[in-house]
Amino acid sequence: MTDDSNKTDKVATRRKFLKGGAAAVAGVTAAVAMPHVSHAKTKTIKLQAAWGGGIFLENAKSYVDRVHAMAGKDLKIDLLSVNSVVKTSQMQDAVHRGVLDACHYVPAYWYSKSKSASLFGTGPCFGWSSQEVLGWVHYGGGQQLFDELMAKLGLNVVSFFNSPMPAQPLGWFKEEIKDASQMKGLKYRTVGLAADVMLEMGMSVVQLPGGEIQPAMKSGLIDAAEFNNPTSDRDFGMQDVSKHYHLASFHQSQEFFEVSFNKKMYNKLAPELQNILRYASEAENSNFYWHNTKRYSEDLAKLRTQGVNVYRTPDSVMAAELAAWDKVVARLSASDPFFAKVVESQMKYAKEVMGYLNLNQPDYKLAYKHYFG
Repeated sequence: MTDDSNKTDKVATRRKFLKGGAAAVAGVTAAVAMPHVSHAKTKTIKLQAAWGGGIFLENAKSYVDRVHAMAGKDLKIDLLSVNSVVKTSQMQDAVHRGVLDACHYVPAYWYSKSKSASLFGTGPCFGWSSQEVLGWVHYGGGQQLFDELMAKLGLNVVSFFNSPMPAQPLGWFKEEIKDASQMKGLKYRTVGLAADVMLEMGMSVVQLPGGEIQPAMKSGLIDAAEFNNPTSDRDFGMQDVSKHYHLASFHQSQEFFEVSFNKKMYNKLAPELQNILRYASEAENSNFYWHNTKRYSEDLAKLRTQGVNVYRTPDSVMAAELAAWDKVVARLSASDPFFAKVVESQMKYAKEVMGYLNLNQPDYKLAYKHYFG
């Protein structure tokens, strides 16, 4: 072979290599450009809320929006308003049976199954707010106790808690309440363990859905009522049946939402989708508080412009509420060991955490008065 023939062979070999390499690269590029993807079918969850409209339905939608933002096409929640499939009082059973996949409500709406349920959001105030009760749920053993309660009741349900509500107003009356004695004998609307507390204070309690409160007070079926907050109260038209509105109370001073899922359905979801449902609930905590406190303050100002007299409930009335709570808690703890177990866990957490917060937090009212009078 001559040197020229060697050069020719080398060129041919190089061309063959490059041609083969280019074909291989083209194949890889095609594979990258047009991958074989099998799209899983979107999982749809039917979730009924206990709300027919207003700010609480907005809050339920906000939770759903967070789930959609994180889950993309893998998970879709159909949000249904109140009574779309079943009545509010039947929602937990419907989720348990799989008639509904999920629901958005509060534990006070099903506490008739167990008085202990009301301790998860509408229980006695041990000097803490909704924020700290949710802290107990997540870091003080509350979630484990709730799961234990679900097991005791035989409920096929998984629940997450979110949205720390400000203390609920004492509510709407026909006159300004200056002393607890004025409340005796009044027909009053509330729910949960608050009903037991107000009965202990001498009131006659009527438990009504939110939408029925204003008509009931207008017709005289009830003398006084509370629901939850200035925005909802204004939407219901409470300012048209009463001009005396009392803020601050211990009857329901720490409450939050419960989002419940059918346990079998939840357990079949991929772990990442389970986590999205869980952590979207946690994310909604902050958004709820920021969003709702702004709206509540705006609507309270509007109620004042509509001729409503707004009062802070006297300390003597709230002290009477605490005394009533003591009797209710003692009675229920004596008859229900699990109730007593939850109360003990809550008190331990509240004593430690609020001991720190009360020592550390400055008097914010002092600063407010300094600037705004």
